[in-house]
Amino acid sequence: MRVTSVGHAGFFIETAAGSILCDPWVNPAYFASWFPFPDNSTLDWDRFGSCDYLYVSHLHKDHYDPKNLTDHVNKDAVVLLPDYPVPDLRRELEGLGFHTFVETEDSVKHRVSGPKGDLDIMIIALRAPADGPIGDSGLVVSDGTTTAFNMNDARPVDLDVLAEEFGHIDVHMLQYSGAIWYPMVYDMPARAKEAFGTQKRQRQMDRCRQYIAQVGATWVIPSAGPPCFLDTELRDLNDDHDDPANIFPDQLVFLDQMRQHGHDKGLLMIPGTVADFTASELNSLEHPVSTEEAEHIFGAGKAAYIEAYAQRMAPVLAAEKSSWAPAEGEPLLAPLRAKFEPIMAQTDQICDGIGYPVELRLGGETVVLDFPKRIVREPIPNEKYRYGFEIAPELVRTVLRDDEPDWVNTIFLSTRFKAWRVGGYNEYLYTFFKCLTDERIAYADGWFAEAHDDSASITLDGWEIQRRCPHLKADLSKFGVVEGKNLTCNLHGWEWNLENGRCLTSKGHELRSRKLG
Repeated sequence: MRVTSVGHAGFFIETAAGSILCDPWVNPAYFASWFPFPDNSTLDWDRFGSCDYLYVSHLHKDHYDPKNLTDHVNKDAVVLLPDYPVPDLRRELEGLGFHTFVETEDSVKHRVSGPKGDLDIMIIALRAPADGPIGDSGLVVSDGTTTAFNMNDARPVDLDVLAEEFGHIDVHMLQYSGAIWYPMVYDMPARAKEAFGTQKRQRQMDRCRQYIAQVGATWVIPSAGPPCFLDTELRDLNDDHDDPANIFPDQLVFLDQMRQHGHDKGLLMIPGTVADFTASELNSLEHPVSTEEAEHIFGAGKAAYIEAYAQRMAPVLAAEKSSWAPAEGEPLLAPLRAKFEPIMAQTDQICDGIGYPVELRLGGETVVLDFPKRIVREPIPNEKYRYGFEIAPELVRTVLRDDEPDWVNTIFLSTRFKAWRVGGYNEYLYTFFKCLTDERIAYADGWFAEAHDDSASITLDGWEIQRRCPHLKADLSKFGVVEGKNLTCNLHGWEWNLENGRCLTSKGHELRSRKLG
């Protein structure tokens, strides 16, 4: 099996039974905030696009690149489709001209047969509202000799099925770096922001190491990040100035962490790097440049590399910005009311979970999303808000013009906004913004309405607690960490007070717990 990095979460997997192109992202994403790092724009995309199979893990724009798929990828490629609750991914790919699909079943091993032979595959599909744009996934592929697990940025809850169906995993690709806007965009004291950033940087790498330990693969390829920020306004988000609170560490940082914890089989891969495997044997690893040059990109030469990259991409960035809607125009109250109120009317779980009016500052205009009353309105004099956002009106006008179903996958991941809140994170609020269609909001509301079984218990550091995390049902025997009287689930970093079971991260989500002895 030959595995070529095509950048970020993208891989080109070649076997005797056919080739699979995974998540081929090259064009800037999220209002031109994110670019692949290192630069992958000079790869031979026509060669990679002549694949036998295509796998797009989910619709986040650093995985689903419609322009690249349109321009370079063979439309006769067989699409390996995750088992998602809403059909958005299939519809998008059909709209680009793809017409042959293998509809997989979540966490079930399938054999796909083509003119070149047979491959065994499994797609682990995550379906919670917090998982991507209503769905995220990881792909397992075996050619009978070598087995690779491309987990990209998915966060599976239960991985026992891997060993049950495939035995030993030879190669594991997964995310270790940040892909979020917290805490950078939040209005909070600098010291608090630094503390939260430092904590998040380490926790996301700790979570990655826990997954590595669970999967037990021989070789690990850190991937799916970090993005590169080339716009001058966002340049400080790059981890190129020794900031311990930066949530976007790169591959060399994580590979060093792996070595510190006794794992020396992590592989640095940049766009164009080719790794050749036979079972758990690494036959060769070839970079498109020397090893010293590859490592220099992430080390002493990183800031200069990003500056040169920004200069090359300046016309691309300018073209992207010119495609945005103008900042000036008619008041936004009416179109936001038309967009949001029909969605609000369909969801009791989410509106009640948000529980308060939310302020949107849009240039010189303020609009209030009154979730308790299910209306969009003007502000009331001296009104106080528990949650608020400041967003450039041109971004809002663009997503309204384009009828975007997901503001998380457009505005929020761009980091081109400011936010504030009183109290903890509210999962329901961001879920609302990613579910701006009838199908999505119906699914998410139903998901929150389900009663999840919490009857099984585990013992952890002197406490008896429910086994499954109240957030997304992670196994706390694997992801739970007790520090004093608090429990942290490292899958998403949520915390609970063990004495009273109260969630310290978000409203609701109480934990069953009691002190032993």
